[in-house]
Amino acid sequence: MDHIKKNLKEIQTKIDEAVSARDPAYGGPSEKVRLLAVTKSVEPEKINSAIEAGVDLIGENRAGELLEKYDKINKSGVEIHFIGNLQTNKVKYIIDKVSLIHSVNSIRLAEEINKRAAQHNIKMDILAEVNIGGESTKTGIAPGEVLEFANSLRDFGNLRLSGLMAIAPPRKKQSKTELLKLFGEMREIFVDISSKKMDNIDMRILSMGMSEDFEEAISRGANIVRIGRAIFGENF
Repeated sequence: MDHIKKNLKEIQTKIDEAVSARDPAYGGPSEKVRLLAVTKSVEPEKINSAIEAGVDLIGENRAGELLEKYDKINKSGVEIHFIGNLQTNKVKYIIDKVSLIHSVNSIRLAEEINKRAAQHNIKMDILAEVNIGGESTKTGIAPGEVLEFANSLRDFGNLRLSGLMAIAPPRKKQSKTELLKLFGEMREIFVDISSKKMDNIDMRILSMGMSEDFEEAISRGANIVRIGRAIFGENF
């Protein structure tokens, strides 16, 4: 598993360089950026190798896959997030196994998370998934509707909106300038909601950027980047 350790070292160097170069308008060089290792389709042995190499945050995309791997992963000192499309009927299976859900894109899903969290007497941190590129093939809340969505969570006592998440359109479909513009718009939405005083809102996390665009995302204020392929390889 030496390639995993090597890849992680190279990625961390790129993260550090992107943070050092970041304009203060987007958080500056002092704000830490966390690396989330995306473990979709990655076998537990490789996940544990990444953890041994220093990964302390992993993200799973599928509820069934998370359940299959859960007892095989070395979870000591490691956070697990859920980052994929989450069906309401799967919430009950993962609610006590993750500390943050990145992909909340509807009030119906938020209601189910709140209900299941109450059953476990926990308060679940969530991110609002924003369809920043307006793509018909992606889920997510329209940028102009994020504030309304945040307002609608006021009375949900067992969840907390902790930030925003977005997946930018594929790199091959846009220029670097267009990509930076989209990430910049996400930062603006994040800052705008952060300035409001609303119950159940604690805007701390801006989750955006993946293997092909994490440096651009960091330059526009991301503080969690979700990386899978660049860590584990094309075929994992």
